[in-house]
Parts: sequence; structure tokens; C-alpha cells
Amino acid sequence: MNESLAREEICRVGKSLFDRGYVHASAGNISVRLDDGFLITPTDACLGFLDPARLARLDADGRQISGDKGSKTIALHTRIYSSTRGFAAPARCVIHSHSSHCVALTLAPHGSELLPPITPYFVMKVGHVPVIPYHFPGDPLAAEQVALTIARYAANGIELRAVMLSRLGPNVWHNTPAAAMATLEELEETARLCATAASPIAPLDTMQIDDLRRVFGAQWQDLT
Repeated sequence: MNESLAREEICRVGKSLFDRGYVHASAGNISVRLDDGFLITPTDACLGFLDPARLARLDADGRQISGDKGSKTIALHTRIYSSTRGFAAPARCVIHSHSSHCVALTLAPHGSELLPPITPYFVMKVGHVPVIPYHFPGDPLAAEQVALTIARYAANGIELRAVMLSRLGPNVWHNTPAAAMATLEELEETARLCATAASPIAPLDTMQIDDLRRVFGAQWQDLT
């Protein structure tokens, strides 16, 4: 994706997420990895009213070279890009939102992952979503924890597409802004189902997940 198209796509996806309530006020950010650097939404910008020309442009080392001041989360985004570089589908776009149902699931005691495998499309389109313990917004320790988590899962053959920052929101990634948005949509919808369904919730069983692997090539793997 060339830079001009990437700028337009960031703004289109940002407006779509804002209009549908996936982000609010100045919460959330979007970045794209270019061949020679990065684009990221400006700090404190509303994703519903982005200007393609004012997106922050950074060089390959993460130094800003033009545009409005970039979001402080660029350190986290660049760690995600570098940590997934060896994946079959490395990240080219990262979206961070404060999606309500995802955040709500982290306000009470929870396990090491945000959600169990409760729907087939969550298994196929999102996969495992580890929860990163709370850090204040922009804390460099959060970026370090995310990178370590991506590496730990990769060592077990699991290529993550998302992590959940406790009490803040999910970070999702894919090869285009549109694909990353679709991953976020599926994640938030699954969180909504989980939050509103009667308890206890039964996950898909081993045979059902095996069917998804066999028929659709789902990459879900059990944690060891």
C-alpha cells in the first residue's frame, strides 16, 4: 500500500470506527507501516475527523518528520511491527481502541486471556487474545510486555493478531487498515456476547475446533 492510499484508509477506517462507537472523543489510534517508515494518527486526535495531510509521518527509526505530533503509542505500535515481522502475515496496520465490551471484561478478575473460544468466527478471525496487566497510558513497560507476549506465543506456534491492555483497550493488527478493523469488530462483538450471555458460558469443544481447522484452516492452537 502506497503512502497516499494509506493516509486515505487510516482516515476512512477512523471515521467508520468513530461513527459506530468503537472509539469515542480522542480515544484510540491507528498506524500503518510503510516501506520506509510509519504513519500514525496525531496525539489527542478524534478518529472521526482525521485529515490525511495532518497524519504524523515517521521515518524507519520512529522519528517524526512531518505532520501533527504523533500519538504517544507509537512506541507500542513499532514493537508490534518488529515482533510480528517474521510471521506468515506480519502486521502492516495496528489499531488501538477503547472498545467498551472488551474493556468491561478486564474490570473484574479474569484469566490470562480475554475470551475463550466461544464462536467459530472468533476462533478463525481473531484467535487468542492475551491480557496485558494494567500500565498507565503510554507506559514503555506495556510495550515491552506486549513484545514479550507476542514472542512467547510465537514460540508455541501461535501468531497473535491482538492483545488486550487491561482497563485500556485492545490492540489489533493485520495487513491492511480494513482487515485490522474487521479483526477489531469481531473481537468487540465476541466480548459483547460474552458480557451479555447467561453464565456459565460453554466454549467450543475440541471436536468443534478441529472441524474449524479441517474445513476452514483455522489456526487456533491449545496453549501448552
